[in-house]
Amino acid sequence: MSQRSEPDLSGKVAVVTGATRGAGRAIAIELGAAGATVYAAGRTTRTQQSEVGRAETIEDTADLVTKAGGKGIAVRCDFTSPSDVDNLAKKIGKLDIFVDNAWGGENLVEWGRFWEHDLDRQLHMWRNGVETHLVALHKLMPILIQSDDGLVVEVTDGEDGEAYFVNLTYDAVKNTVRRFGEVLAKDLKDFPNVTALAVTPGFLRSEQMLETFGVTEETWRDAVEKVPDYAISETPHYLGRGIAHLAADPNRKRFAGQCLSSWKLKREYDFTDLDGTQPDWGRWWDDVVKPRIAGRTVEADPADYR
Repeated sequence: MSQRSEPDLSGKVAVVTGATRGAGRAIAIELGAAGATVYAAGRTTRTQQSEVGRAETIEDTADLVTKAGGKGIAVRCDFTSPSDVDNLAKKIGKLDIFVDNAWGGENLVEWGRFWEHDLDRQLHMWRNGVETHLVALHKLMPILIQSDDGLVVEVTDGEDGEAYFVNLTYDAVKNTVRRFGEVLAKDLKDFPNVTALAVTPGFLRSEQMLETFGVTEETWRDAVEKVPDYAISETPHYLGRGIAHLAADPNRKRFAGQCLSSWKLKREYDFTDLDGTQPDWGRWWDDVVKPRIAGRTVEADPADYR
């Protein structure tokens, strides 16, 4: 583990897709806190709401980036639309950090057997979760490879692809995005100036997850009684801080093609979440959740994993 230090991204230009809320917003803010200029790209603006129907906007994200110390620029962009992404590409000119985070599947997830679900919803989830990444990569990678020190990050869910997630479509989307990080690293073999990889958070305290559990960031511990594993949850800023450290690491090429979790990044760079803790969802999963899945109960103190 390296000595704790604050990342410096002064002079760097970043694009974060899906920056309206959740991990995308927090990643954009943390890149801004490190001094970067951040294009916060997404569909919901103060005058136009996306199909997700939430109140968060890209303008709010851009303002938070600037407040954190960077320069936030809001760009409305539907990443299923190549022409929208062309317009984004024309605006940015330079690109050093590309965080491919578009999702938009919040209202499309159904649990259980795929063939019992609405097919249109599942196909829509695939388009929102996979096609958006492909369109963004196709349009923005030609700009990124011109950087002297480029980084492309695919944001997924789940670290190693072994666990089964939610349903067939969701599982396929997240594993595909993880694979993008691996394959991009191979495509970039002739571009030593650019590093490609994937990242994943742990158990998130995003806006939607907090609302799902009927709590706020101030009262999130009230959800632990019903969902004990939530004791090891993390804010989206935890992953954002990990990405900021990664972007500032001149030796990050050693991670090319890997999927780095928030807890692996924490172990590498020794940063904390907003509350000063260091949640290690991966260790909790190995020590407590996996044995439970196998039918064994393990007594463990959540405080030891934060």
